[in-house]
Amino acid sequence: MDFSFILMSNTKFTFLSWGPLVVQVVLVLITGCQTPTKEIAEHTTWSHYGGSPDQSKFFESPSITKSNVGEMELLWNYPSGDDRFYFFNPIIVDSTMFVLGKNSSLIAIHARTGKELWIHTDLSGITRRGINYWESGDKKDRRLLFTLNNSLQAIDAVTGKSIMDFGDNGYVDLREGLDRDPTSVTQIQSMMPGVVYDDLLILGSAPGESYFSPPGHVRAYNVVTGKLEWTFHTIPRPGEYGYETWPKDAYKYVGGVNVWSEISVDTERGIAYLPIGSPTYDYYGGDRLGSNLFANSLVAVDAKTGERLWHYQTVHHDLWDYDLSPAPQLLTVDKDGKKVDAVAIATKHGFVFVFDRVTGEPIFPIEEKPFPKSEMPGEESWPTQPITSLPSFTRHEVTEENLNPYFSDSLRQDWLKRLDSTKSGLYEPPSDKYETIIMPGALGGANYGNTAGDPQNGILYILTQEYASIYRLNKLEPTKKELTKNDVDKVRSLYESSCIACHGPNMEGGAGPSLKNLGHHMFYEEFRNTVVNGKGVMPGLVHVDETSLKALFQFLGGDPERRSFRRGEQQGEPIDGPVVASGGVIVPPDVQRGAPMQEYPQGVEHPETRYTTDYGLDWPGLIDPPWSSIIAYDLNEGTIKWRQPVGVDSLYVQGDKTKGAPNGTQRKGMVITSTGIVFSTAKGGKVYAFDAENGNVLWETTLSHETNAQPSMFSLDGKEYLVINATSDFRSDSYDHSKKPGAVAKGYLVYGIPDKK
Repeated sequence: MDFSFILMSNTKFTFLSWGPLVVQVVLVLITGCQTPTKEIAEHTTWSHYGGSPDQSKFFESPSITKSNVGEMELLWNYPSGDDRFYFFNPIIVDSTMFVLGKNSSLIAIHARTGKELWIHTDLSGITRRGINYWESGDKKDRRLLFTLNNSLQAIDAVTGKSIMDFGDNGYVDLREGLDRDPTSVTQIQSMMPGVVYDDLLILGSAPGESYFSPPGHVRAYNVVTGKLEWTFHTIPRPGEYGYETWPKDAYKYVGGVNVWSEISVDTERGIAYLPIGSPTYDYYGGDRLGSNLFANSLVAVDAKTGERLWHYQTVHHDLWDYDLSPAPQLLTVDKDGKKVDAVAIATKHGFVFVFDRVTGEPIFPIEEKPFPKSEMPGEESWPTQPITSLPSFTRHEVTEENLNPYFSDSLRQDWLKRLDSTKSGLYEPPSDKYETIIMPGALGGANYGNTAGDPQNGILYILTQEYASIYRLNKLEPTKKELTKNDVDKVRSLYESSCIACHGPNMEGGAGPSLKNLGHHMFYEEFRNTVVNGKGVMPGLVHVDETSLKALFQFLGGDPERRSFRRGEQQGEPIDGPVVASGGVIVPPDVQRGAPMQEYPQGVEHPETRYTTDYGLDWPGLIDPPWSSIIAYDLNEGTIKWRQPVGVDSLYVQGDKTKGAPNGTQRKGMVITSTGIVFSTAKGGKVYAFDAENGNVLWETTLSHETNAQPSMFSLDGKEYLVINATSDFRSDSYDHSKKPGAVAKGYLVYGIPDKK
């Protein structure tokens, strides 16, 4: 049954037989309406992760135009201060820029000069990709909100000091309110910051993707008190809409179904758009038979109350880890001569779905089409999947014709034989009998940070990469619940299979940083968050159990029980400058860790055998390039306006003809300007300025370090500036190392048009 076009109003479910006009009137009455000038004002600042609550990455930039963008230069830079990688998106308020730097410190700097205003140091475990800013109407109360080791905290944006009357003695325990024993929640905070709307912080989560991970319910907290104001149950409880799309007890043990990326808000109407991810377990769903709402769904909720207004599920009963990752883009499109306020979502598997922002009605047709049936025991794959009429932006199959043409003859012959014994194609269910090559795979298509929009002109921009995953299911063997120091040696195989390629056989580094003495400057919680969620170009190892994670940490010289460092021990270099505080508020140790669920609740029916697989990322260059592109969709016409390859295709710059590494757009971002410029970052430290009309390159530069963060833009004294976080080290295949760019200290780089002399 298709539940996609049902609205919920209080206790009644009403089908959209009224017609879009009546529904729009009803929704306006429910949510209220603000003046249209507010949306325009939002795009003149960059106080949110994506610039504004709509996450459009759109900016009013009158001083940087197509005619002068070629004159852009590096005006100043703020060094990050140590050897760590930071993936932080700077936000700018008035003349102050907030960054994350040396020793995991939040730092306020002057946006014109880079002068440090205050430093709040040693926030180990803080949300890696950004923070939230809120100010009261009179601007007397200004605060930064962020998550840190499973807690929500606030800092005074003026003084840099922790706000101790926020929550319970300065923190909110994010493990609470998830329908699980809080002590079983080992991780819940997202690597993304959430979004501020009025006096609410709407927050997603990253609960992990293992069996029995916690559910990813979306929650809103009061920015002043920390009080939980509403919860949207992404896995419905008994009596709630969508409950019947799961087994009756699934809400007790299924996890995920979380928003781990960007939440977009229509501030005029007070509607939040939630791009919801996959359920656990990603690749086998024998214990979650059904279509599994609200997994893999775009859900519109009342931003004030969390009440569901409408939803659309883009993948039924997901078996491919096809999370909805990028920000939903809020655009006004000209459809059949009428202006329609729309929301567009791009997916990992290369589709764009577009809906009326208020009613949820598709603007371009969507058809349910049949796909292969799973042959796994206990599994019941969904017989159909929704396919939009808009052109796809990725390929969906690996064939003899599109194999990488740079393969040697012997390697090509090996792959031709391998293809004979595998299955490849869109929605091909994973199997334990043979390999399935899914195109695109877990890191393909559009990922978080990879969409932007021109809100008034109906143009959607997408960064995408062609990256296959190769899956084969295996029975999940039971793991030990206890860990002793003697177990550390047994984790060596995990290091050799997952870590050695980048960090070296002696942990001295290579493509990745050195891990020597890691345990002397990192707590276990930060280590766990890094391994599970990924960092830089490193994918997250989400299926590694807690026991193995602790053993790996010990193998690297760490102590999982360590809560503090002795005098003389440092988590980083000593901090110079205006330090106002160190560390977060005091949070009980049990908030930062837990003993995860290991089995189904007593009395719950479940399959006898569970299956698992890795992400299958061993062959990133399996098909022919280009692997990474930027695409402009004209959603007025329903066509791809232009497409350009981006980044260093890295193809064998070291003479290695066996593997490439696309990753050209993963963890990258864009800024769209009102003057028709598309700024984009890409692999190899590349920064481009494209002509928004035709995709022509207007300006290009190569950074001295990699960027793995969303760029920002701000205006000060009538001039606009572009900010790039360039704090990551290059991989060995990121560029031709014989032509390395000139040395600039890694840090936050501010570009602009220099003043004429």
